[in-house]
Amino acid sequence: MTLAWVRSIALLMLLTTGAAAQDTGANPKLMPDAPLNEQLLSVPGDPHRPVLLQVTLFTPPGSGPFPLAVMNHGATRVSAQNRGERYRYTYSAYYFLSRGYAVALPMARGFAGSGGDLALAGCSVDIVGTANAEDLRAVIAALGRLPEIDPSRIVVAGQSFGGWTTMALGTMDVPGVRGLIGFSPALRQSNCPTQDQAMVAGARSFGAAARLPSLWFYGDNDTVMPVATWHAVFDAYVNAGGPAKLVTIGRFQDDSHEMLSFPESLPIWTPQVDAFLARLDLPAAAIHPEYLPIPVPPPSQFAALDDASAVPFVSDKGREAYRQFLTRPFPRVFALAANGMTSVANGGFDPLARALLACRNAGATCRPYAIDADVVWSGDAAAAAAYARIVPAGSTTNLNFAYAVNPDCSSRALPQISVSQAPMHGSASVVFHDGHPRFPAGHPYAACNDALVPGVSVAYTPEPGFTGSDAMTFEETTENGSHRVFRMTLTIQ
Repeated sequence: MTLAWVRSIALLMLLTTGAAAQDTGANPKLMPDAPLNEQLLSVPGDPHRPVLLQVTLFTPPGSGPFPLAVMNHGATRVSAQNRGERYRYTYSAYYFLSRGYAVALPMARGFAGSGGDLALAGCSVDIVGTANAEDLRAVIAALGRLPEIDPSRIVVAGQSFGGWTTMALGTMDVPGVRGLIGFSPALRQSNCPTQDQAMVAGARSFGAAARLPSLWFYGDNDTVMPVATWHAVFDAYVNAGGPAKLVTIGRFQDDSHEMLSFPESLPIWTPQVDAFLARLDLPAAAIHPEYLPIPVPPPSQFAALDDASAVPFVSDKGREAYRQFLTRPFPRVFALAANGMTSVANGGFDPLARALLACRNAGATCRPYAIDADVVWSGDAAAAAAYARIVPAGSTTNLNFAYAVNPDCSSRALPQISVSQAPMHGSASVVFHDGHPRFPAGHPYAACNDALVPGVSVAYTPEPGFTGSDAMTFEETTENGSHRVFRMTLTIQ
């Protein structure tokens, strides 16, 4: 059975998802405000155990061929009565789209719309991982034959059970796959009385046969993998010969096993993944930042989270709004402006962006005060800086060039830029383009000034025939979450 034949059937239920698409089932998260070009495919699994597997495929703007990122889901309690829901909502998929990858999210056999049943082998968790990896190998081979996919540039990642399957795939010769990423790799089976020892033995087996470099993430408050267990699992893999790097993320919210479910984890893992991809000679810079939420500022220790009296600018009504904010579920954002206006958003893909947009729509410039369980307000540190520029009449001028580079001058990430106060006598837009950095002489990165790197600018165009004064404000949030406000006074002549 070829992919072309299966796809001709799958086209009958092809999904095209726009910016407003959302899942109305159990998962309330909204899609990002960017085209996903979503396709729902039926793809043959392991030919030795014939089955059709359900695969969601996202592609970024353009016609490709795109490098491919395969993201494998974690396990729910599957049974004949509960096969779980299709894996679609994960910040990891949006991350790879932002870097220009097509993203495939295959459902393992026995899950959602995939046929067959999950393989069970008691405490032989390496056998379970390998069986699922054989399906994964077949899916990768089939997707590599699609015209929009570059079969020579593939990275495979997975969370929990999906991470375990990913590491099992690393024992196989899979053309085009360059590296593996595991977010809390784990596999626990209830019919195994020695689950920790089973995972250690399985990891040792994988490591002894590993063919591909891998990146592993674990945290200190993982409810599935205690610290001693994941250390033993990773050490067994590496000591057996597996080429791997471990990234320890410390404590993350209530459960580091769920790190991919929250945008607050993005600053923790995306720089590590960027560096890993760059080492594999794969795309590692954000070229479509619209797929990711606005970076979340770090905790500021400005005040205790539950101290409503510390919230600046607001009236008693605003303080009551803050108390109500504290009762809302994560993800949640409380933002405020110097005029006392407040904005609250929670749930969905990017509540921070929605909260700030609500303020802009009301004519105010807000900054986040609290996000989830942290106060992020930085007092006067993010106060607007005043700048004056002389710009020519009748033409477009880039007012800035924002970028971030690594020591080797490759792009690290693109800052998020937004126009919060539009000019009165012209227009302003955010544009993405390559440019030269401007590090001062003696700076460690000054040699990068000769390189062309991706960046983002605010482009100002005065009204035709206009000369005189204009003003506008734009804001920048860097990849590490710092926020600045630029208030521009413009002289057009």
